[in-house]
Amino acid sequence: MMEGDDNRMSAANNAPRCTAKSKRTGVRCNGPAVTGWTVCRFHGAGGGHPAGKAHPSWRHGMRSREWIEMRRLVNELGREARAIERII
Repeated sequence: MMEGDDNRMSAANNAPRCTAKSKRTGVRCNGPAVTGWTVCRFHGAGGGHPAGKAHPSWRHGMRSREWIEMRRLVNELGREARAIERII
């Protein structure tokens, strides 16, 4: 019989486990977690689309973080300009 240090399955069995829980039973998955993640490949490790233009649903970017911030700044400048007009 092989020692624990020499057995490759021993190393695989000692890998960190998935922390995802079942909604129905409340039992943890306990599958091997993907390196750098706390969940397994079935529960979302490394999943999702990239943000921005690389996303398949990207249309025009008018609701992107950059545009939202730009509109916020422009609106603030407009409010300040109206306040200055009222003072003058």
